Amino acid sequence: MIKTKAEFTDDPSLGFVDAGITFVIHSPKVPPRFDGLGLHCPAGMHAHASIRHFKTITQEFPWGECDPNLQLAYNEVYSTYGCLQECKSHYIQEECGCLPFLLPGTGKECDIQQFYNCVSPAIYRIEKEMLCSVGTYNSTCPVPCEETEYPAGLSYSTFPSDKAADYLSTKLNKNASYMRNNLVYIDIKYEGLNYKITKQQKALSSSELLSEVGGQLGLFCGASMITVIEVLEFLFTNFFWTCAFLILKVPSISQWTDNQSKYKQERQEC
Repeated sequence: MIKTKAEFTDDPSLGFVDAGITFVIHSPKVPPRFDGLGLHCPAGMHAHASIRHFKTITQEFPWGECDPNLQLAYNEVYSTYGCLQECKSHYIQEECGCLPFLLPGTGKECDIQQFYNCVSPAIYRIEKEMLCSVGTYNSTCPVPCEETEYPAGLSYSTFPSDKAADYLSTKLNKNASYMRNNLVYIDIKYEGLNYKITKQQKALSSSELLSEVGGQLGLFCGASMITVIEVLEFLFTNFFWTCAFLILKVPSISQWTDNQSKYKQERQEC
């Protein structure tokens, strides 16, 4: 059970607009992301969250868009969201000399005046000039080579029931109306005891490429491994016999030349 209080507000004039909480189910090795991706549970409700385990494996460049050598300074495992947070933290700390409390880092925390005068314009400039880009291999934060997600489906029931309210009122010393306006009960479980892996593979591996080339040559040229060996054997045999012919014939040719020169000399003497 999680207790929510209406005093915690971002808008003093209206109070807390929503009565409930926002929660995220994520891998313990990556930072949680609440901006638009959180799950919401209203106060006085029992939320049943059934999650699934999805794992995505992306090939490294040039077959895919991931870079296995990338590491983050403040997170154990590389993720696109963690990389974006650290990238923004780097630019803001250089420009403003401080860090917002939501960004990772070891710098001084920005006060309200610094946040208004420097941090907000810096974030706007980072997004406008795309200083922290995502997606492709050449971007600041490419996609991770491995990513784990836990998509969830939610269903709700009223909390607490009348009997549960009687029991909890003695334990918490609060009445049923207070509990229905301030308590939330969240139950998280797996939808099934299995997981799904989506793996990006190369269109052609080295062995498949050689097989494809050999198959095309055999289909259109009638070439095969035996044909290649026969061609090599033919070239080698011709080279061998040519060398043997030259080696055996050169002495006889030189001797015939000598005999011809002697014969000419004898005729001249006569």
